[in-house]
Amino acid sequence: MTFLIDTHILLWLLMGDKRLPTTFKDLLTDSQNIKLFSKASLWEIAVKTSIGKLDIPAPLDLLVPKEIAILDIVMPHFITVQKLPFHHKDPFDRLLIAQALTEDLHFMSDDQHFQAYGLKLI
Repeated sequence: MTFLIDTHILLWLLMGDKRLPTTFKDLLTDSQNIKLFSKASLWEIAVKTSIGKLDIPAPLDLLVPKEIAILDIVMPHFITVQKLPFHHKDPFDRLLIAQALTEDLHFMSDDQHFQAYGLKLI
C-alpha cells in the first residue's frame, strides 16, 4: 500500500506517543508499504518550531526517516486546493488533502475533518 502520512502521525511515531494507534504503527513499520511525507508537512513543522509551538526530536533536515519518501508539491496539487470545499480551513491540511486526492493516495490521519473530502483514509 502507498500512503501519505499526516504531520502529527509522523511526529507521534518519532516521539513514541501513545496516541499513535497500533494499526498505524504496524503500517508505518511494514517495509512492504510505500510511505510518503509531504513537503507541506515539513513547512508546517518549520513554521510551528520557529514560533515555539512545537519541539521536534531531531533537526528538520534529519527528521524524516530514510524509509519514508518526501512528496514534492507540484502545480496540480495547487489546482486541487483551489477546488476544495472549505470543510477544513487549515492551509497545511488543505494542501495534504489536495495531494492525497490528486495522487490517489491513501491518507493516514486521525483528524476527522478529512472524512468530508472522500479521501481513502487509513
